[in-house]
Amino acid sequence: MKIKGKKITYELAQRRLPDGRTILVDVIEHPGAALIVPFYSSQKIVFLRQFRAVIGKYLYELPAGTLDPNERARTCAHRELIEETGFRAKRLTKLGAIYPVPGYSTEVITIYKAQGLMPEKGTMDEDEVLQSLLMTKSQVRRLFKQGRIRDAKTICALAFCGWL
Repeated sequence: MKIKGKKITYELAQRRLPDGRTILVDVIEHPGAALIVPFYSSQKIVFLRQFRAVIGKYLYELPAGTLDPNERARTCAHRELIEETGFRAKRLTKLGAIYPVPGYSTEVITIYKAQGLMPEKGTMDEDEVLQSLLMTKSQVRRLFKQGRIRDAKTICALAFCGWL
């Protein structure tokens, strides 16, 4: 039986292991996401301080969002950057992709570096509570060492860019 949510589907499913055994696993089917590392300059990136209702806390994160049906990751990255930061990128460069929680989710997050930012009016989703911040590499590293950057996808993206 599948349970469908707003963006994800949950299922208790049987899977066959390489040795032939069959096991039950929790599976969250996720359409995928895009994450953007927006470089305001070579020394500053646009960060978000975003409230996450599921955990009831603010987190320091990079802009990201879930792919709409039939949407490509690059298109999602352009859209989310504008929505969450109020900037459009002249250049998006794919840095890589990650499986954030492969033990129970099919989600793949594609990570992009955004450069040549230009202001553009964005419209946040109705469930978003966030604040944009410009941060230097030393500020980011300090927050990380203090344990204040705890979002896994953000940590991975910062590692891709050499900022951690």
